[in-house]
Amino acid sequence: MVNAMLLPPMATNVQVTKNNNESSANVIRRFTKRVQGAGIVPKVRGSRYFTRTKSRNVQRAAKLKKLEKRDAYEKMVKLGKIPEFRGRRR
Repeated sequence: MVNAMLLPPMATNVQVTKNNNESSANVIRRFTKRVQGAGIVPKVRGSRYFTRTKSRNVQRAAKLKKLEKRDAYEKMVKLGKIPEFRGRRR
């Protein structure tokens, strides 16, 4: 697995050309829509602060802890001690 922090950031170009009889506000609106569609803003916000990569032992311990919690939760659901979570409804 390659560490994403070691790779240079990928350039994403968003280009909008002004059409005939189109206002500047409409061009800016189309540009912002394209930027949102390309997912540039979350990518930039995510790389805003430096986050140290966790060691493999720490990652493994966190994964094991998560699996233990999931097993305990499933056991409690089977025993009927807590209601089953079905997710959010829209």
